[in-house]
Parts: sequence; structure tokens; C-alpha cells
Amino acid sequence: MMVLLQTLAIDSVATVPAAVEATTQSIGLVDLLIKGGYMMIPLYGLFVMAIFIFIQKLLVIQKASKTPGSLMDQVKILVQNGQIDKAKMLCAGEKTPVAVMISKGIDRIGSPLKNIEVAIENVGKLEIYKLEKNLGVLATVSGAAPMIGFLGTVTGMIQAFISIAQEDGMVSPKLLSSGIYEAMITTAAGLVVGIIAYLGYNYLVTQVSKLVHHMEYTSIEFIDLLQDK
Repeated sequence: MMVLLQTLAIDSVATVPAAVEATTQSIGLVDLLIKGGYMMIPLYGLFVMAIFIFIQKLLVIQKASKTPGSLMDQVKILVQNGQIDKAKMLCAGEKTPVAVMISKGIDRIGSPLKNIEVAIENVGKLEIYKLEKNLGVLATVSGAAPMIGFLGTVTGMIQAFISIAQEDGMVSPKLLSSGIYEAMITTAAGLVVGIIAYLGYNYLVTQVSKLVHHMEYTSIEFIDLLQDK
């Protein structure tokens, strides 16, 4: 029993310095990102760009979606009662794509129905363009970031093997492993940036699609109103 206790005590004493050394050698996230090399610079830029575009477009879409549900009902009552000017003022107070489309249709009241429909469609296309603006950039980031990460890994591996080739005698395992993990950092960073941009792009596209569907439904409802008028 005494021999067993002495053995456990010796093992615990030997383990403490090893644990301290392992903790001391642990690498923080910032230090890890810095070790990725110069290829991390464009990845940082793409990450900031993706976050900025996502927030900016999200705010635009949320603002464009705030059309009151009762707007079309109020416009319908005003148009049927011949209060065209009040209907225009009502739409002018709402700075949303749906309100802009209805306002354009009201301006064309008295023209042939086909002309009104074309005018509403043209305004709708302009509003959709505003909603989709810069979404292509976000899609590009989602594809470019992983490729830049892979490129950084390839160049990092080349540099690591050049350093190994220049070593005299036996190659140090520490040198080999450090060169490889530093090269792999760019791949991980590129994938993270690409995934974030891809998820953000698909979310925004889904929100835009919902808003476009609402715009199409409202334009059809307005044309039906003029046919019944």
C-alpha cells in the first residue's frame, strides 16, 4: 500500500509541470489568426464586407416590408369614392415598394388598363433591383473566401516544405507540424467566412422573395380594383 501511494504521488508531481507547460504553450485565437500569414488579410476584408452588406440589406428589407396591411383597403375605398388625390397622399406617406407601385398606378388612372399594368410592372422592377442590389457581392464572397483560404494553405505548405528542404540533417517534427498547422489556418478561416456569407445570402434572398411575392399580389389586387371600378 505504501509503495502504491508513493507511486501515485510521484506521478502527480510529474504531471503538474507537464500540465503547466501545456497551458503555457496553448495558443489564443488572435495569435492563431495572426499566424495564418498574409493571405488572412483579404479574408479579414471579405468578412467585414459580408457582415456590412448583410446588416445593410437586412435593414433595407425590413424597412421595405413595413407596409401597413390596411393600406390597400384604404386605397380601394378612396379610389371607389373618386378621392384620387387622397389616395395619392396616402401612398406618398409610405416609403415602401408596395406603396410606390400603388402610387404609380393611381397616377395612371384614366389611361388604358394595359398601360397602367406596364407602369406598375416597371416601377416594381426598379424596386426589386434596389432590394437585390449588392446581394451578388455577398454570393461572390461566399464562393471566393474558401478559394482564397485554399490558396493560402497551398502557399503556406510550399513555404513549409522550402524551410524543411533548407534544414541540415534530420527534420524537426515541431518545425514540420508548425508549418502545416499555420498553413491550414487560412483554409479554416476561408471556410468560416464562406459559410457565414452563404447563410446570410440565402436568408436575404428568401426575405426578398417574400417581399416580391407580396408586391406581385398587391399589383394584381390593384388591377382587379380598376377593372371593377
